[in-house]
Amino acid sequence: MRSKLFASIVFIFGLFYNLRAQEQELVRISYANPQKYIIKEITISGIEYLDKSTIVSLSGLKEGDEIVIPGDAITNALKKLWKQQLVGDIQIYITKVEGKEISLEIFLKERPRLSKFQLDGIKKGHAKDLREQFGFITGQKISDALIKNTTNKVYKFYEEKGFYGTNVDVTQHQDTALDNHIILKYDVEKGEKLKIKNINFIGVEKVEAKTLRKKMKDTKQKKFIRIFKRSKYVKTDYKLDKQKLIAYYNNLGMRDANIVSDSVYKADKKHLNIDITIEEGRKYYFRNITWTGNYKYSADTLSRVLSIRKGDTYNKELLDTRLNFNPTGLDISSLYMDYGYLFFNINPVEIAIDGDSIDIEMRIFEGQQATINKVYVTGNTKTNDHVVIRELRTIPGEKFRRSDLIRTQRELSMLGYFDPQEIGINPKPNPQNGTVDIEYSLTEKPSDQLQLSGGWGGAVGFVGSLGLSFNNFSIRNIPKPKTWSPLPTGDGQQLSLQFQANFGFRAYSMGFTEPWLGGRRPISFSVNVSRNEQRRFDNDGNKTGQFSVNALSVSLGKRLKWPDDNFTLRHTVSLLNYDVNNFQLNANCFNCTANNLAYTATISRNDLDQPLYPTTGSTISLSGAFTPPYSLFDKTKIDRPLHEGFIEYHKWMFDNSWFFRLTHNKKTGTGFDMSEQKKQHPLVLNLRSHFGYIGSYNSKLGIGPFERFKLGGDGLSGAGSSFYFGTDIIGLRGYGNNTILGSDGSDGVLYNKFVMELRYPIVMGSAATIYALTFMEGGNNWSQYNNFNPFDIKRSYGMGVRIFMPAFGLIGFDWGNGIDEIAGKPGVNGGQFHFTIGQMLR
Repeated sequence: MRSKLFASIVFIFGLFYNLRAQEQELVRISYANPQKYIIKEITISGIEYLDKSTIVSLSGLKEGDEIVIPGDAITNALKKLWKQQLVGDIQIYITKVEGKEISLEIFLKERPRLSKFQLDGIKKGHAKDLREQFGFITGQKISDALIKNTTNKVYKFYEEKGFYGTNVDVTQHQDTALDNHIILKYDVEKGEKLKIKNINFIGVEKVEAKTLRKKMKDTKQKKFIRIFKRSKYVKTDYKLDKQKLIAYYNNLGMRDANIVSDSVYKADKKHLNIDITIEEGRKYYFRNITWTGNYKYSADTLSRVLSIRKGDTYNKELLDTRLNFNPTGLDISSLYMDYGYLFFNINPVEIAIDGDSIDIEMRIFEGQQATINKVYVTGNTKTNDHVVIRELRTIPGEKFRRSDLIRTQRELSMLGYFDPQEIGINPKPNPQNGTVDIEYSLTEKPSDQLQLSGGWGGAVGFVGSLGLSFNNFSIRNIPKPKTWSPLPTGDGQQLSLQFQANFGFRAYSMGFTEPWLGGRRPISFSVNVSRNEQRRFDNDGNKTGQFSVNALSVSLGKRLKWPDDNFTLRHTVSLLNYDVNNFQLNANCFNCTANNLAYTATISRNDLDQPLYPTTGSTISLSGAFTPPYSLFDKTKIDRPLHEGFIEYHKWMFDNSWFFRLTHNKKTGTGFDMSEQKKQHPLVLNLRSHFGYIGSYNSKLGIGPFERFKLGGDGLSGAGSSFYFGTDIIGLRGYGNNTILGSDGSDGVLYNKFVMELRYPIVMGSAATIYALTFMEGGNNWSQYNNFNPFDIKRSYGMGVRIFMPAFGLIGFDWGNGIDEIAGKPGVNGGQFHFTIGQMLR
């Protein structure tokens, strides 16, 4: 304002006098007798960095214009230039008057520019953080708004750290080395770091004070046992916590509750006290709820979905949840939007308040059913369009359904090629023609993996594994090197190569999967080839025996439509050859050869919301493996050893896993983009159970030495592929690897296992997913059917962490404590660590 006043005075002075010293000529203009002049010339002076022609253009003046002096033209030019906030001072001179022609000079003084800045009075770590927040660039213009903004950042920075009474003094110093450049100096007194001693509530009768303190999530009073929440005072957090107090009262039916006053004051040198005076008001109840504008559904149907009855405590948040988004069940909006009513709107209106009772009228606008017009997919820079499009449940020409949007989001997450946290859904409705365009925005993430696996394999010691998994492979692009990035990718095929080894063990495997055979239907095709070798050596390092398994399997899987399309059915045919050479596999098999031809049918259901950190949904799998019943056709097989020729058995496996989100987040906006809810990191409960059984067709023949179960430890290499070949390795944390066998010491023919895990995510992103967990689990293994007791389990508990990085897969680290002793094996239970890379614990 001072600069503007000065400029105006100079301008008025310049209207009457020519101030250019070189001309030394007095230009007289009568203020009482305005005259018209033609602008002959406009010159710009005083600036170094700004473009002169731009300044003339911004002023609104140009050569050849007719202006009145004195008049509004010059005044308006001043205003326009000040409005740009580019300069610190403006003066307009009349340099020459020749008849009716006039020459003008616009003199500008540019705003000072930043040379450097310094933060005094604070430690280096805080100064570094503030420098990043300031985002200063050398040479940028300095304004009052910039200084005020950075000063507020200092206040907020220390406020969030719990400092009380921070003071900031900003001074400007001319940089003598650079013209029109200044040095900004911030002298900071960060105040005192005070903790909250007491939070006192005044006027509170219907709710206990300790309950209200719990509702203040980020403002806590000092307490000896407090660990996770510090008792610091942060003004912004305190403001939000006051809102939470009123929201809590509203949820209790006290809709008139309000905070009459509050005060924050020093209790002593190190502490603050907070006094909050609350007017609670009376408690209200729902009375009559009526519906208007509903044609699709009857009032009775809507009332059943709303599930709020006369006499229930009045709860506005509950009402909004049942109308718009119910994380635990159906809501009114979902009921309509799942039948195409995208333009649906509902407005609850309080039409009567009688004493403590409230009548609500639900005013509904149903609108017309929306038809999907166009579907866009963006962000799939690596994955081909057809891979994404075939997973979409929203098809142009079909009626809009919100459940289809959510299902599509899940299917795209389960592909593993895109960051689940960044999948966006943007419906673009057009009420004029009753259509909607839908845009899915995706963010690619690395999906190929270099797997470096490691773990202890019981008797064989440490086993290392090197594997390559290309999870978005493309066979058809192999002859097109120009499309590689750096490998042929984009068609959603999986190619995996793996090698495992230690001193006495080697395993080679290769697998390929096409998830959409022929590209038209979700029929998957897989082929896997492997060879495993286990060798024995004497004390001199000479090989004394070997046990090897060669395997080939081919699978076809199909997505089912009944009971729902979350089910899949997979058929697998496998051929295995067991070759035992001077190797003590069991008492009856030292030198033997056996073959295993089996058909496996697996029916499974998967409706998890995402693959890496599921928060809702379940997986259920039931499989049966069958060999031909040779003994029914060849009676002489009963008299031959079980481990010779083609073995026979039938094997059943059942696995299920359920995920429950323990913390629900209120959905906002349109309710279609769930990325914000996922980023809020919910606490999740995972319950799992596993069961395995192997039987024979002929009771006289019995069960052979292959395809049995071992239990205990980290379950290295997972089920169906182990150092013991043809034996399922089942992990049980808190016990040594493979230490839980049948009562006679042999591998089991029947096992069960139960797991309960509580998971909390630490990092959720495309670069890494990290979550912590605590667990309780138990299981057992039986080598004889008549000893089976599902309640006789070996129990354990512990904690761990999972880290998933796209390049290396899953890294697991657990500490487990086995509670129950194992007969004949002292010390195999108790506290112990389990470390795995590249595998999931089963």
